[in-house]
Amino acid sequence: MSVGAYSVATATGLMRMANNKHWLSDVMVGAGVGILSTEFGYWIADAIMEEKGLNIKEVQQEPIYGYGRPSLFGFYLGFNVPLSRYDVNEDNDFQTSMGTTLGVEGAYFLNRYIGLGGRATISNLQFIVNGTDAPENTLNFYDFSLGPYFSFPLTPRWTLGTKLLATYTQYNATDIGGTHVPRNGGMGVGSGLNIDYRVRQHFGFGLFLDYNIQPPHSQHSGEYVHTMTLGAKAAIRF
Repeated sequence: MSVGAYSVATATGLMRMANNKHWLSDVMVGAGVGILSTEFGYWIADAIMEEKGLNIKEVQQEPIYGYGRPSLFGFYLGFNVPLSRYDVNEDNDFQTSMGTTLGVEGAYFLNRYIGLGGRATISNLQFIVNGTDAPENTLNFYDFSLGPYFSFPLTPRWTLGTKLLATYTQYNATDIGGTHVPRNGGMGVGSGLNIDYRVRQHFGFGLFLDYNIQPPHSQHSGEYVHTMTLGAKAAIRF
């Protein structure tokens, strides 16, 4: 994808935001998925067409990656799949719909298996009121997490990982079906699985499936919120 194509896609997203058709996190996640997909396509093409055709590059010895510490810092983006309903109070609850997540994630590994890290994200969820999934029923929230990270090297390039995080979630005030819900926040926990591939010595990407137990959205509800986040990340390795 050329720079011009990126510019057109970004301009289109900004225009839809101006017309209240998309939220910032939706546009950024869409752009991130497009960029990661394009880069992955380039990598696949290079792997298949390497040293074929008229332009044959010099054969270079592949770097020896080894089984070093998989410390990383990168971008985290995905889609939220809610696993529970949203309770405003004891008398009102609403069905939730898919949302988006955008943020950063990093971890410093003490050895090849154990590290300490965290992430910071901005996310949203939509609510279905009277059978309608409408933008005005969207809730934005912020999440800050910290905890141990675990990694199991499969090959010098491929690693399988998991984590156990303590989280703090801050919900913005919103109106849902004519009911005002004030700001609220609280502690929760998160975990998940990821598989990462080291494209270059200091760059890699991965896929993840995270599970989060978040505090109640409303001050008048004791129901914790369960969400699943499916996404991808690109990271600098060090």
